[in-house]
Amino acid sequence: MQVLDFSHDPLLVIASLFVAMMAGFTGLSLSRGLSTRSVTYQKVLIVLSAISLGGGIWSMHFVAMLGLQLPILFYYDAVITLASALVAILVVGVALLILHFWKRTPQTLVLAGMIVGVGVLAMHYLGMSAMQLCKAVYTPLGIALAAVASCVLSVGAFAVAYGRRTQRNIVIGTVIFGIAVFSVHFAAIAGTSFVAVETQNEVGPLISNEAMAIGVVLSSFVLCGAFLLSGVTFLAPPKQEETIAEPEDAMPVDTAPKPASKRQIPYQKDGQTRFVDPSAVAVIRAEGHYTYLYTKDESLFCAWSITEAEKRLSTGPFIKTHRSYLINPDHVSGFERMKDNGVCYFETSSVTKVPVSRSRLKLVRDSLGV
Repeated sequence: MQVLDFSHDPLLVIASLFVAMMAGFTGLSLSRGLSTRSVTYQKVLIVLSAISLGGGIWSMHFVAMLGLQLPILFYYDAVITLASALVAILVVGVALLILHFWKRTPQTLVLAGMIVGVGVLAMHYLGMSAMQLCKAVYTPLGIALAAVASCVLSVGAFAVAYGRRTQRNIVIGTVIFGIAVFSVHFAAIAGTSFVAVETQNEVGPLISNEAMAIGVVLSSFVLCGAFLLSGVTFLAPPKQEETIAEPEDAMPVDTAPKPASKRQIPYQKDGQTRFVDPSAVAVIRAEGHYTYLYTKDESLFCAWSITEAEKRLSTGPFIKTHRSYLINPDHVSGFERMKDNGVCYFETSSVTKVPVSRSRLKLVRDSLGV
């Protein structure tokens, strides 16, 4: 078999790097701040992040492959090509689930990065196997270099982006992720030779380079849109966590609020308004314009907003840990200090942990005596 000479279109090579960067930024920024959201919302955002990251890996690969110039005509098997995209999305999804639903430690960061690294590698070689009328021949050194680049850089990207969820770290993680995907592809290609074959081993219908170009342009267009939307949200100023102070004359000086321990909290159940003693409530969580009350055994729907609950229960025992949470320190079973924030743990059936924002950290620690 005669080895074919090949080259790359420089513009498409650069374009593939930009696609990888956009995918990395979109996926990593979409998953920012999920710990303050409901579990359902977290799952939806993780799915979107996995599609952005995994789809970006796939798009980068085939943008680069469109730039591959060979002296023969070749096609892609549609089924294998689609499978390569699904593999990338599923593997990234597993890594994101680990990062957001397991305790985030250096070990889980390495594990998630390694999973993504293996996924990038699997996507590349599965995508290459879709080529028809042209066969890719690999060398052990080329595979080894691609594997090392994929795993090391992926671990680095996730360690930076998830070590501290700041804007700066997300941007740096984006750059490392983009370079990781880009480097894996071209490190693998550098150790690959191409030979012409007469037979076809297609599983599904064949896709020409022209049809593949249309699919890649569409996927890249969607990524660009998601990138722009994520960028607008990413650069928007954070919402002020502190509530606006009430005017001094809002309440007569001689009128003191009732003690919180004697003020019952209303909740809705079976079409009735019922009441619960504040001392039995461990956590109050914002849910849109309403709140949920979490006791030891159940969660209760309350018509108060989080701002109204904070105002009505201002004399205690609740303290605000985050713009979406009020907690009763008497129910806290554990506290963990992070780098610039914290987590309070509870032994209730519905909620087990509550985030503590940086601005509230000192207040919470003083209340807990730690």
